[in-house]
Amino acid sequence: MSDNGKVLLPNLDETAMPPVDPSAMADTGGETTRGAADLEAVFDVPVQVSAVLGRAKMDVGELLKLGPGTVLELDRKVGEAIDIYVNNRLVARGEVVLVEDKLGVTITEVIKSERN
Repeated sequence: MSDNGKVLLPNLDETAMPPVDPSAMADTGGETTRGAADLEAVFDVPVQVSAVLGRAKMDVGELLKLGPGTVLELDRKVGEAIDIYVNNRLVARGEVVLVEDKLGVTITEVIKSERN
């Protein structure tokens, strides 16, 4: 990002593309092997990540009665896989872990979806 809060976009002009190094070619039918450094342009793109521990349905009246310390029963049991969403799209399943007194999530399965 620049100092004024605007995102700087890369120059997509074909002449600005660096030449392909033949030594970077893998035995993948002529495709170029790329590393994490090639993704540097998207490292600062914000995404929303949600780990869904469970769901519950209730009326608005019940929701308004909730307060600190209220126990809410979810539709999942302890030990069941949780769903991990990126920008409201299911991308993985995982498990809740405890790391140094903090909750975290470990990914156990990546969900592949068909693109439209």
